Amino acid sequence: MDEALASVTYGVYVVSSIAGSRRNGLIVTTCSQVTSDPPKISITVSKECLTHDMIRSSGRFSVSILKRDTPLSFIGRFGHRSGRDIDKFQDVEYRNGKDGVPIVTENALGYIEAEVDQELDVGSHTILIGRVIDAVRLSDDEPMTYSYYRDVKGGRSPRTAPTYDGWADR
Repeated sequence: MDEALASVTYGVYVVSSIAGSRRNGLIVTTCSQVTSDPPKISITVSKECLTHDMIRSSGRFSVSILKRDTPLSFIGRFGHRSGRDIDKFQDVEYRNGKDGVPIVTENALGYIEAEVDQELDVGSHTILIGRVIDAVRLSDDEPMTYSYYRDVKGGRSPRTAPTYDGWADR
């Protein structure tokens, strides 16, 4: 079963949000456009993550689409460390979006800024549907895929990721 699930294609993204003056972000592998008129996207975020709480509090988030050559250390900063312990944005290039949400621009080929329209509780995670309020392409670089991250770069999913590959060990 794990080989079949590993064959599902994903991208690698930084999702960011803000609550008050505090900002945070995390790596997700689930982002998809779900409608074109009006444009909406979906993301899936673990309920254990600080960014999940910030998105639910502010009702806003951004998605930075990572370049294929993004260093593992950068992905690890957002994917394997908690914003409860570090400021993930320290020494990282970002801008504030139209609604004040931080948008990671470092290693990003583009970004999407969205306002939460719907939520679906799926147990350990929440699927969030966001109405797109801005989307910008920053470069023509190739996007990072999860299979490239895993198979070529040797990256691993954290325990809170929907693509966590240690589930077979349970």
